[in-house]
Amino acid sequence: MTRKAKIILFYAIAVLFIALDCFFIAKFQTYVLNLLPLLLIVIAALFFALDRALLFSVLCIPFSIPLKEYYPDLGFNIDIPTEPLFVGILFIFVLKILLERNYDRNILKHPLSVMTIIYLLWHLVTVCTSTIPLVSLKCWVASLWFIVPFFFFGILLFKNEKNIYRFFFLYIIPFAALIIFTLIKHSAYNFDQHIGNGIMCPFFNDHTSYGAAIAMFLPFLIGFVLCKEIKPKWRICALVLTVIFVVGLIFSYTRAAWISLVGALAMYFILKLRISNKIVFALILVGIGGFVLMQDKILMKMEGNKVESSTDFSKHIKSISNITSDASNLERINRWNCAVRMFKEKPVFGWGPGTYQFQYAPFQHSDEKTIISTNAGDGGNAHSEYLGSLAESGLLGMLNYILVCIVIYLTGTRTYHKLKDKKLKLIVASALCGLVTYFIHGALNNFLDIDKIAVPFWGFAAMIVAIDLFYVKKENEVPAEPVTQDKSEA
Repeated sequence: MTRKAKIILFYAIAVLFIALDCFFIAKFQTYVLNLLPLLLIVIAALFFALDRALLFSVLCIPFSIPLKEYYPDLGFNIDIPTEPLFVGILFIFVLKILLERNYDRNILKHPLSVMTIIYLLWHLVTVCTSTIPLVSLKCWVASLWFIVPFFFFGILLFKNEKNIYRFFFLYIIPFAALIIFTLIKHSAYNFDQHIGNGIMCPFFNDHTSYGAAIAMFLPFLIGFVLCKEIKPKWRICALVLTVIFVVGLIFSYTRAAWISLVGALAMYFILKLRISNKIVFALILVGIGGFVLMQDKILMKMEGNKVESSTDFSKHIKSISNITSDASNLERINRWNCAVRMFKEKPVFGWGPGTYQFQYAPFQHSDEKTIISTNAGDGGNAHSEYLGSLAESGLLGMLNYILVCIVIYLTGTRTYHKLKDKKLKLIVASALCGLVTYFIHGALNNFLDIDKIAVPFWGFAAMIVAIDLFYVKKENEVPAEPVTQDKSEA
């Protein structure tokens, strides 16, 4: 085909598209055809630029919306446009691996990769033993389209250091715009705490996942501001973004997110002071043991706290330990008790991934129910990543998740101390501190089934593994000295 013929064909297709678009707008009052060019670009990227498709999907995450917002009568739900993109990336990536058979085996041998594969395999086993197999299968497949693209493909993507920064800022910048939009909406209600619980809908389910996402990215922004190796203009931009995120976090009224940042700060000092991992784990075990031994006294003390969540920040913080009258705290305890009772009935395989919300109702005790309790299966999950896994996938399911967290921590600390480049140390510290916020947050909520949290969780883990595999080795390689001829032999 000649160049002139190609030009004629291009304009003919363009005119035809415009005519069809005008017809659909006039006849059906719909603008859906306007999405066709973007759809074609995305499909082309999936086949010819999979890395860019993945990064584009990260850009879309803060503004992804559940399909049920548009079609409430649907029998299923999916976040658009992100989850269809994830499915496409998963399919093309797996297809390329099967056809080319050149995936780096060192990645698969990495301890965190091994633990992640075991995590997926055990959940697949519990899908087979599930009390609601279809729900569990959907839940397991959904975990695949988060873990495979953003962890196993993400490790390859992050071999290029620039892609790490792209990942962070492609999420952070649109998220900052969403935070500003949310704050403007919230200001119309004088930043009322009760309105703030759902003001970020439909982009986030509620304030808890919104606060958790902000907390995960704050360590990177703060580290970026403080890193002297970064150019001043970029540090100023990061400072502006940090202020937006901090204000967003404050007015999210998410107590768990505030607590998680204390854990991130502790993680930072552990890295900077080179505190031994043995000491850290010993302190954690002593803390858990102390709580178990003194739980009666602790609970009695907490029962004396009657301060409820409030717009007053000092009262809101004090309400964290209110287990007498705070409905949110009491409902969490109700869900946790249900999870433990469910585990006792099915301790090995659990009830199946994703089944908690459909099965927990009979395990509620009337004296533990609250004004926000429900039996309809529409009130959310176990409100704990750990106890949710315990109920749905048995003891091994919970231990698998805990071991994933431990291996992330060990890999992150080891990698940080091996690195010499301060920018790389910033990335590892930021990713690890961000993940620690979720390790702590996961005790009070579970969000690894939503794109807003699952993507940074597995993406940060992939960054740590990529730097461990590809950057540490490169830094430690000593260039060979050039061979010079001895003058005496010349």
